[in-house]
Amino acid sequence: MKRTWKGYLFVGPLLAGFLLFYVAPFGQVVWDSFSQGTGKSQLFVGLENYSRMFQNNMFLLAFGNSLKFLGVGLPVILVLSYGLGMFLKGQASRFALLRTLFLLPYVMPVAGTVLLVDLLFSQTGITNRLLEALGLPVTDWLQSPAAFWVMLLLYLWKSTGYSVVLVLAGLMSIPGEHYDVAQVEGAAPWQSFRYVTMPQMWYALFIAFVFSLINAFKCFREIFLVGGEHPHESVYMLQHFINNSFENLNYQRLSVASVLLFLVITLVLGLCWLWVTRKEGALR
Repeated sequence: MKRTWKGYLFVGPLLAGFLLFYVAPFGQVVWDSFSQGTGKSQLFVGLENYSRMFQNNMFLLAFGNSLKFLGVGLPVILVLSYGLGMFLKGQASRFALLRTLFLLPYVMPVAGTVLLVDLLFSQTGITNRLLEALGLPVTDWLQSPAAFWVMLLLYLWKSTGYSVVLVLAGLMSIPGEHYDVAQVEGAAPWQSFRYVTMPQMWYALFIAFVFSLINAFKCFREIFLVGGEHPHESVYMLQHFINNSFENLNYQRLSVASVLLFLVITLVLGLCWLWVTRKEGALR
């Protein structure tokens, strides 16, 4: 009994802080999403706010752009990470420095990243100068549909290295004896990949997926600094919509967008975790 109370005392401050600064504010956000008004005049209106939200063109644009960014960026970053991880695993001794260099974009300050994007893709940037020198038409990269692909390239450049390190750690944890047994049994390289490598990589890939998802939403900082509060419509994300709703003091719209964003992230992570655990269970 004494040990139990000591444990509660040890975790008590952390638990109290979590409840006070995370759970309670989120509960208030959920309540605001189902109500109208402020303070004592706040009234419960059910799903009315949600119904209005799905009739808001700016929300639909932001929601669609965010899903498109995730739908394109996450698969590409996982494939790149896995391919680079497999390459580096076979050359572990020769590419130790290269593995370190992969992390440099991830730790690069946001201001430096924004300056790099501006240097490369602004109206008078290096890319347009090169196109001009080659006699090709220049493009306003950051104020045209090309802005989406510029921001996607930035996300891949910043986040792939971190995912490579995670995937490489998973690959290096697979015992070499497993490959030796597969070779003795006459397994072809693709069979070793399918029956030895992949079954032991699901959790490492899931962790890489989680961090890539987090980094995709963190990429909003760069998008905001490059394009401002009202960037080109191709990179107008949910975070822009939430930020603008906060500035306009529209707490109901802000709350609905935040709850929907939370539900989307939770649903994506839940489905991926379910898929991974089912894969693991099928292989046992």
